Amino acid sequence: MIVGTDESVTASVNAEAVLGTLPELARRVPEARELLGLLDRPVELTFAIRGRAPVSFTFTSTQIQGGKTGIGSTTHVALLLSSDRHFNKMMAGQAQPVPLAGPRGIRFLTQVFTPLTDLLGEYLRPTAAALADDDFRQVSTLLTLTTVAGAVVAVANNDRSGRFSADQMPDGRIDLEVGDDLRYQIDVTDHHFTLVTGDLQTPRAALRFADLDTAGAVLRGEISSMECMSDSRLAMRGMISMVDNLNRILDRVGAYLTD
Repeated sequence: MIVGTDESVTASVNAEAVLGTLPELARRVPEARELLGLLDRPVELTFAIRGRAPVSFTFTSTQIQGGKTGIGSTTHVALLLSSDRHFNKMMAGQAQPVPLAGPRGIRFLTQVFTPLTDLLGEYLRPTAAALADDDFRQVSTLLTLTTVAGAVVAVANNDRSGRFSADQMPDGRIDLEVGDDLRYQIDVTDHHFTLVTGDLQTPRAALRFADLDTAGAVLRGEISSMECMSDSRLAMRGMISMVDNLNRILDRVGAYLTD
């Protein structure tokens, strides 16, 4: 049995899943949109991590997008990080990057980006008091699911145990569903995972939570998945071997997101 986590995989989870939830934060949380409203021109932020492909996000006054958009009159900001470990420590608030930015870029980092990441942290690591608010709890669970879906891909493609489980899965689509309205779909091709952002297809298998409250309680460890399966709040359908291996990957995701 593999225990512990890998620094490189943690960096992939942080880059692809945790930071990858920022666009959804901007869509779902009014405070995030208020922070973006401080921008008078787009900002392209790049994390330059030694030994890893650059990770970029574009911030405008209304939204956050992954990657470089090529919008004119853009402020360019780079955060230099010497290693995956340096990046992970930065994400944990235990280290600082080296910023390459002019005065406008520094204002973006201090007045927009840092408050946005703090706000994201409040939703991904909520307090019991915050979860008592129904609206906050719903958004917190939705953002957590977005992070988990991204982390499934990162772990399946990079973690040794995750790759072993991915190697047992045939090609096809697999869904993470919440109720009738929320779907995260993953494409498996040659044992490589990709989060689907375009047209969704009929999946070969699916793991379905009855509602957001059930999903949130399971993800926070408040109730067990087995308990939910026994009373149909958590169900699976389709190719059971795909769901079984997805569950194994989800176990590894938990290790990385709580590390």
